[in-house]
Amino acid sequence: MESMTQVKETILLVEDEPDVAEIIRRNLERSGFQVDWCSNGEEGLARVRRGGVDLAVLDIMLPGMDGRELCRSIRSDEGNVNLPIIMLTSLTEDQNIVIGLGAGADDYVKKPFSGLELVARVKAALRRGKLIGNAGDEKEGGKIRVGDLVLDPGRHVVTLSDETVNLTLAEFRLLQFLMQNPGRAFKRRDLLTSVVGEGVQVIERNIDVHVRNIRRKLGSCAKNIVTVRGIGYRFDPELD
Repeated sequence: MESMTQVKETILLVEDEPDVAEIIRRNLERSGFQVDWCSNGEEGLARVRRGGVDLAVLDIMLPGMDGRELCRSIRSDEGNVNLPIIMLTSLTEDQNIVIGLGAGADDYVKKPFSGLELVARVKAALRRGKLIGNAGDEKEGGKIRVGDLVLDPGRHVVTLSDETVNLTLAEFRLLQFLMQNPGRAFKRRDLLTSVVGEGVQVIERNIDVHVRNIRRKLGSCAKNIVTVRGIGYRFDPELD
């Protein structure tokens, strides 16, 4: 009887320090992932465009095309808008983290980090992608329409006046959660759990960055995401 071989998920690692890359590669491979390593942004972008990548881990400080530019280039390809992206940074300033998320990353990990932490982040990001991919099978998987804004969980598509709105995986997940719970105010920590999942330590300010990016992309519908002072955010479908 033939044994069935489980297909491994492929993680693209773009890291210019060979020693760091080797440590990351070993940790991911021990957890059952296939790891493709590139040492610069240009090679990383070419690898993504060849297809077959399930998630990308990008160092911010890369020679030539840095991680933020690489992230933007990946997101500019229609077929990679929803590719989960985690950025690695040795920069501790919040502004650098905000810039990384603003470039389209779904999450970031500060160096130095433990292998277990990175693996947990990777698994959480892949899990979110699968949840979105299976949204059409869920009870609430029908389209949500607010005026000219339409969110389709089954196809993982958001349109505004029949034009596609290109959201990252985290942005889509956050907007979906808010639109499925109209009028209810959520704390930032609750919103983070809806986007990232339980058991992953992240900074609550990340939600502000994601909300700012969503508002910028939603144009006239940005006002429907309401800031609730001292709490967090709510989606108000009645505002016009």
